[in-house]
Amino acid sequence: MTKNGAFLKRLLATFRVEAAEHITAISSNLVALEKSPSAERQAEIIETVFRESHSMKGAARAVNLGAVESICQSFESVLAALKRREIMPGPELLDLLHRSVDALEELLASVSEEGVLPEKAATGDLLRGLDDAAKGILPEKRVKAPEEPHSEPPSLSPREAPFSEEATPRILRAAAETVRISKQRLDSILLQAESLLLSKQSTRQRIIELRGIMNDVAALQKEWEDIRPHVRRTGVSAKTSGADGGKAGAGKLADLLETRGEKISRLHDSLASVVKAAEQDSRSLASMADSLLEELKTVSMLPFSSLLDLMPKVVRDLTRDRGKEAVLMTRGGEIEIDRRILDEMREPLIHMVRNCVDHGIERPEERAERKKAPSGTIEIAVSHRDGKSVEIVVSDDGSGIDISKIKNSGVRLGIFSREEADEMDEQRLLPLIFRSGVTTSPIITDISGRGLGLAIVQERVERLGGAVSCETAEEKGAAFRIQLPLTLAAFRGMLVQAEDRSFLIPLAGLHRTMSVKRNEIRTVENRETILVEGQTVPLVPLRAVLELPRRQKGLEGDVIQAAVLGQVGQRIAFTVDEILHEEEVLVKDLGKQLSRVRNLAGAAVLGTGEVVPVLNITDLLKSAARVSPAAEMPPVPEESLSARKSVLVVEDSITARALLKNILEAAGYDVRTAVDGIDAFTMLKTAECDIVVSDIEMPRMNGLDLTAKIRADKKLADLPVVLVTALESREDRERGIDVGANAYIVKSSFDQSNLLEVIGRLT
Repeated sequence: MTKNGAFLKRLLATFRVEAAEHITAISSNLVALEKSPSAERQAEIIETVFRESHSMKGAARAVNLGAVESICQSFESVLAALKRREIMPGPELLDLLHRSVDALEELLASVSEEGVLPEKAATGDLLRGLDDAAKGILPEKRVKAPEEPHSEPPSLSPREAPFSEEATPRILRAAAETVRISKQRLDSILLQAESLLLSKQSTRQRIIELRGIMNDVAALQKEWEDIRPHVRRTGVSAKTSGADGGKAGAGKLADLLETRGEKISRLHDSLASVVKAAEQDSRSLASMADSLLEELKTVSMLPFSSLLDLMPKVVRDLTRDRGKEAVLMTRGGEIEIDRRILDEMREPLIHMVRNCVDHGIERPEERAERKKAPSGTIEIAVSHRDGKSVEIVVSDDGSGIDISKIKNSGVRLGIFSREEADEMDEQRLLPLIFRSGVTTSPIITDISGRGLGLAIVQERVERLGGAVSCETAEEKGAAFRIQLPLTLAAFRGMLVQAEDRSFLIPLAGLHRTMSVKRNEIRTVENRETILVEGQTVPLVPLRAVLELPRRQKGLEGDVIQAAVLGQVGQRIAFTVDEILHEEEVLVKDLGKQLSRVRNLAGAAVLGTGEVVPVLNITDLLKSAARVSPAAEMPPVPEESLSARKSVLVVEDSITARALLKNILEAAGYDVRTAVDGIDAFTMLKTAECDIVVSDIEMPRMNGLDLTAKIRADKKLADLPVVLVTALESREDRERGIDVGANAYIVKSSFDQSNLLEVIGRLT
């Protein structure tokens, strides 16, 4: 079978399932229409049937089933007349519509695997009946036209046939062999399966703890074995020397120690059996969890062709509209990737293809002048980068990216001065094309010119844990490279420590880890640098980028640990206190409560139960570029740690609560947490704190009521209250002020430095 034939066969199989759903929906709604619903409900039903018919018509056109498309088209005409109330849904008309649905079932059941309808499946009378009905001519009022040969498809009224499996249309039987599930439900199941990773990690951690206990018991056992000969000699001597009080006591003590020693041995053996069984259970759980997750990943994987098949029409329509000629070539359509990633990448990829046509490919006459073929070439190549990621390269053989236009756009936006721009090389200027507002188009059109498209592409790609870069050559074209993970499931990260805080660095952005001798650090332009594989790389403390207070702990030694992060040709080394080990974790986003926190991509729970922030590679690289040696936060003396300010965080979301606690503790505050207003007020009555940071929307008692209750209490009336909330309207802000809040921070624009500044000012 040819490649096109195999694709058509897959497409037909998909169409059969979709058509069965449309037919079922149309039939059930026609039945509902027969029950004389209210005018409003009647209009709603007609609209639903119209949409189902329209969708089925488009699907039939995609698989070249002209007869099905024709019936759907005429069916639509009747429904359009019903919508305009030019005709009414009487019994005769509804009978005709039901017969049309029956005919569609018969036609679809008779389609061969190659997508061919039998010649006898003519539908002339049916189409004429529908067309006349759309004009208000009902079947019995129409003058019967001479019949065409084979004008009626066989058995257009299957209701009259006796029930049997053969009488059931094959299209409906085919649908019964498949299950359609909503994306939301599939995502929910996948997330629940992914959460088994936490159970797998927890059991692994419990085994480590059990081994520790067993080692302690083994140490006791060894100590007993060392003193056992002496105890035995003492006991024997006491028993053979007489029965005075001292010697009798020594004998009893020896017997007691002997008994305890035997119990220690039995305890060690029991622990060894428990550890062995726990290890076996852990392996079984890990195997089942991994298998289930892999199976669900497979279910949620789709070939890239499902996205690439949309692109030829995009190119065709745009080239005709722009008076250009271009051929689209695709490679790697068979590579499978997480459906969620494909859904997210649909618009960015379409935008990049549109950019190739609008910005890259020249008009035929321009290409002729440059001795190029009149028709340009656009290529989308998908390939495996490694076992866990893919690379998408979108390229064209057009004029390339005009660096001077990027430079002019940057100067116009005030990103840099003209003098600075003239000193910048192509390597520094080209990444600016992804910056919002930067464009190479001289005018704004419906396709380009606003400088937003590529900025949105980069944002979407980075949100998926990927990276995007571009390359260009004058008169030879441009290429955009996108690196994406194969799945959005659990990922691996490197666990590091900075200022006694744990952080996870995604392995996708981690180039390498290394130990650096202090005498190998060089200062270039007032910045510390090191050599990494022969390349000079800036060296920045992670604590400075994350704005963590530096503590005087004597951690400065001759050798420091560094993690080298890289993206889009940029590398920066971050010093950390300690590089621990790799962790496979399930990353949770920060949710709507904290939609965007600088330098953080999410949070993960380790097997120990610790909530660890997952760092955002792109943000770290940008933040590091802005950090100067003088910007590092001053050390916090040990004696000042005992006098730290205390903060009560009131938040019902576990993720947001853990994140706020992490941020504030990293900034040097003692933090306690409460799940709602009642819990918080109870804590305030029993323990002191310096400031309250509260959400507004919470169960039992919300943040506004909590603030009012604090202000009404004589002992707490002067306690500062900061509301951190998703409510951002003017009315909501005024309500916060009215009840006595000292500050009101909107979560959609949340920035940790802003929160720390407000807390610092109020305490």
